[in-house]
Amino acid sequence: MQGLLRGLVYGGLIITVLMTATAWGMWLERKLAARMQSRIGPNVVGKFGLLQPVADLMKLLQKEEIYPIGADRLLFDLAPFLVTTFAIATAAVVPFSADAVGADLDVGILWVLALGGLMVIPVWMAGWASNNKFALIGGMRAVAQSISYGVPLVLTSLVAVVFTGTMSLSGMVKFQIAHGWLALWPPGPGVIAFLLFYMALLAESNRIPFDIPEAESELVAGITTEYTGMKFGLLYVGEYVHTMVGSAIAAVIFLGGWDGPFHIASGLHWMVIKTVALFASVYWVRWSLLRFRSDQLMRLCWVYLVPLSVGLVIFAALWRHFVLS
Repeated sequence: MQGLLRGLVYGGLIITVLMTATAWGMWLERKLAARMQSRIGPNVVGKFGLLQPVADLMKLLQKEEIYPIGADRLLFDLAPFLVTTFAIATAAVVPFSADAVGADLDVGILWVLALGGLMVIPVWMAGWASNNKFALIGGMRAVAQSISYGVPLVLTSLVAVVFTGTMSLSGMVKFQIAHGWLALWPPGPGVIAFLLFYMALLAESNRIPFDIPEAESELVAGITTEYTGMKFGLLYVGEYVHTMVGSAIAAVIFLGGWDGPFHIASGLHWMVIKTVALFASVYWVRWSLLRFRSDQLMRLCWVYLVPLSVGLVIFAALWRHFVLS
């Protein structure tokens, strides 16, 4: 009973903090985009526009819920809820510090990859259930993109598993601490593995230049075209949560998690700094580049990212056997 109570309390805390951080992450993106494009950005509601996420929430709660003619109402209603649920559930195994972890699973990285892969199912559901050709095409693109970029995402994660000998995310951080901060593997291959993981994260999160499922110049708003009110809000929030959790995973696997440089003042604050820095960089890239065409997106993945990822896994296995053993 005590374990169940602790789980409920910690789970509620994670959800509260994550949703709050996501709301102000949206504010951060809008201010960042405004600065990059010489615009003002949110500045009316609250000081510096800090209450703009609250105003957006109030507006969405008042919007009328509309169902398209011929829509599958069950799937149409279920998809936004599942998108947000899967994104939040991924955070359950993320070690934010040595003590702040919801469930320190021995197969933590497997849990993350499995739930991340499941995110595409409600996305497809939303596209299919909307009975709209733009939403359907967006859903089909999302499936193709997720399947493709899921391969380098898994392979680059496998590199970390091979080097550390564990699938526990906490175990990976402890390995990095024991062997020197940012010293999970030789610098050259390590940088390549991080960049490949980062690119796959952009694609899995549908961020520019990999946002062909929501290409507004072609598909209006992709899978969200027919959604209104809080259903639209949940789909929108789900993507942001997915991006933030993915940034936290990258910080754990590649950047030492809660460990500080040279083990200086290690703790939760370092994990927050690294996660926010990666999260902000995602949107810096978004507002700096143009999106790929569909054929360019698939070519980049299968011709370049997948072979490089396979090569890194082979290198990691050889390094583990001949150097670390």
